Amino acid sequence: MALAALPAAPGLARAAGPEWRHGLSLMGEPKYPAGFPHFDYVRADAPKGGLVRLGSQGTFDNFNLFTAGVRGELEAGIGSLLHDTLMVAAQDEVSTEYGLIAEAVSHPPDFASVTYRLNPRARFQDGRPITPEDVIFSFETLKATSPFYAFYYQNVQKAEPRGEREIAFTFSEKGNRELPQIVGQLPILPKHWWTGTGPNGRPRDPAQTTLEPPVGSGPYRLKSFEPGRYALYELVPDFWARDLNTVRGQHNFQEVRYEYYRDGTVLLEAFKGDRIDFRTENSARQWSTAYDFPAASEGRVVREEFPIRNSGVMQAFVFNLRRPRFADPRVRRAFNLAFDFEDTNRTLFYGLYERINSYFYGTELASSGVPEGQELAILEPLRGKVPEAVFTRPYSNPVGGSPEAVRTNLREALKLLGEAGYELKGRQLVAKSGGEPFRAEFIGFDQNAERYVLPYRQALERIGIALELRIVDAAQYQNRIRSFDFDITTSVWPQSLSPGNEQRDFFGSAAAERPGSRNLAGIKDPAVDALIERIIFAADRAELVAATRALDRVLLAGDFVVPQWASRVSRTARWDRFGRPEKLPEFGGAAFPSVWWWDEARVTKVGGAR
Repeated sequence: MALAALPAAPGLARAAGPEWRHGLSLMGEPKYPAGFPHFDYVRADAPKGGLVRLGSQGTFDNFNLFTAGVRGELEAGIGSLLHDTLMVAAQDEVSTEYGLIAEAVSHPPDFASVTYRLNPRARFQDGRPITPEDVIFSFETLKATSPFYAFYYQNVQKAEPRGEREIAFTFSEKGNRELPQIVGQLPILPKHWWTGTGPNGRPRDPAQTTLEPPVGSGPYRLKSFEPGRYALYELVPDFWARDLNTVRGQHNFQEVRYEYYRDGTVLLEAFKGDRIDFRTENSARQWSTAYDFPAASEGRVVREEFPIRNSGVMQAFVFNLRRPRFADPRVRRAFNLAFDFEDTNRTLFYGLYERINSYFYGTELASSGVPEGQELAILEPLRGKVPEAVFTRPYSNPVGGSPEAVRTNLREALKLLGEAGYELKGRQLVAKSGGEPFRAEFIGFDQNAERYVLPYRQALERIGIALELRIVDAAQYQNRIRSFDFDITTSVWPQSLSPGNEQRDFFGSAAAERPGSRNLAGIKDPAVDALIERIIFAADRAELVAATRALDRVLLAGDFVVPQWASRVSRTARWDRFGRPEKLPEFGGAAFPSVWWWDEARVTKVGGAR
């Protein structure tokens, strides 16, 4: 962990007191020195004003961040607009954070604890100062109400006030270099509001959903809303941090509005009808065919691709290993053999995607070839506990795209299924013992899934597997996923350039049975657990990379998922009403709307929002 020092607090002897830092980095020295004026990727004097309208598919019935992912559907802007965190990430650096609510941070060399010092100017939107009690309340309540945060902060044993503006967090383990930054990501909510009385005269309950607009610490507050339809935020005129160096030049819109639509097709039409200003297009078909309309032809709507440099990804068909029929890796590999990505990419995706072949696709962390050097040394103690293929051959997906290749893949799939205890009887795959047919259900919440699942179902039928496709509403989907009530679904694991503690939630055994965890597959593998710990406690960047590649290799060898597809660009469309800095952040993609602004000259040409 490389840090940049601040002067000691007034009245403290430097030798006796903590060494305060203005920034934390996992990748070397922070780019920006103490007292820097603003991030390089913002326009410091960007104009404030105007409205930006963003679209969201689904619904909402909750403004309570404490219950996010557990009860109700959280409104999309609550986390990013209403509540600020102790630290904020720089979008032009990897794994680097600078002060926001906290002005400084300190930790010992062994990373056994971290202490944050609050900015004396930090205020909630009702004018009350942010205190150590608010930080401790937020930490303890999030751990008590949210399985995600309980797991994320499981190694943070306690939080204690240290003086008027300091909070010390004690860790249950030493050497975990990422824990101080994880604590810095803590959103801070007002204790006085959440422990107070609501308009109905009853005490508020942080463990329950609410549609009472809460008091936040962030740049925006709720102005109006209609549950499930829209939420409108307005800029807080006296936002305490508006001139802070980590905030300057950002949050430039006077109002931010989220519009909700149950159907993705309707959401696209809302954009074309000028009801939404900006969208990221995730459908290759729509990107290729759906933007031939007058506003786009006239240049009033701009399509632009932004490179993705800040993350890797695994997107895949995910099996629920808690179901006995998916326990055998040969069955899971047979499903991969039945998936013809090449034909899907050609006929449905206009050739715009690549097949994912790593849990860290698109980064230097992806494994390749056979393990060598430090990676091999990390894997050697696991020999006999992981498939031998980990050491002898690189992972590869089956290749289709032609009738001959498809037939070869399906023959191999049937061979594996036979070895796993199944046989074809007529056109139906059944268990050799008992004769139970092999049936499975794919569950999703977007009708667009039908386009790629239906051809996949036809391929599976050729080897006797009956796959039912079920599309449910977003709320029902979330409830079923949280409780692991599914056979197969599509899921995405975004990966940072410095993976760490989140891998426990993604793939660790302790998360496999915890409702709401990201370990959807239910992976319980001691070798995977050991490699995750090696990543978390890596001594330097070289060891982190080697350990991550080793984990990637073992996960791939387990055939826990059928990898899908990805692109290294973000495809966006917007109504051309907005200005932006000349240089966007290297790892921020479009960085919309955080560093953009309402451009009156463009609005004059394009026309105001309808």
